[in-house]
Amino acid sequence: MNVDVLLYDGFDELDGIGPYEVFDYALDYAAESDAGTDEATSDDRAGRVRYVALDDREEVTASHGTRVGVDGTLPDPAADDAPDLLVVPGGGWTARDEAASAWAEAQKGDVPRALVAHHEAGTRIASVCTGSMLLAEAGVTDGRRAVTHASAVDELRESGAEIVDARVVDDGDLLTAGGVTSGLDLALYVVEREFGEAVADRVATVIEHERRYAVAE
Repeated sequence: MNVDVLLYDGFDELDGIGPYEVFDYALDYAAESDAGTDEATSDDRAGRVRYVALDDREEVTASHGTRVGVDGTLPDPAADDAPDLLVVPGGGWTARDEAASAWAEAQKGDVPRALVAHHEAGTRIASVCTGSMLLAEAGVTDGRRAVTHASAVDELRESGAEIVDARVVDDGDLLTAGGVTSGLDLALYVVEREFGEAVADRVATVIEHERRYAVAE
């Protein structure tokens, strides 16, 4: 499973870094499970997880000032290295930060256009927190079951989404999670579906996270 986490200036740290860490552990543990060993090399991994941006740059600055290195640019949906899962974090939506935030990216339009292209090509997309508002701006959540941070639920509903009162919502090729820490639950849910309960439980144990509530499927 190849996972790309799409970063932009003003994204919320935990929205992007939380799922990244879950997938990073899972890809090693899944490889170890397949090989029947306690240690996997980078060549053995069950896929990749990386941070990407739309433009060629070395780092982005998150909403609380953390500078995060970028591994590359988001591939074209038809490219050989296109992701199986594209994770979209939120950040700064309700503050309407015009300089660096999900809101700013929605106004620019480049991120929503990229999301439309990947959605139409069949890439599975997962949003955390107000990352779903970028999907809404792209029209991806129209008529779809979804959730977002509590502060933006009314906006998401008004955009045409069917709001589900859940921490994580699985609507097939579209996964959405509520506020911030729910991204951990979303990622663990995907890991369990892809690699099994044992791998997901092992990741949850090592990050000391107790999964909360059932996923709305």
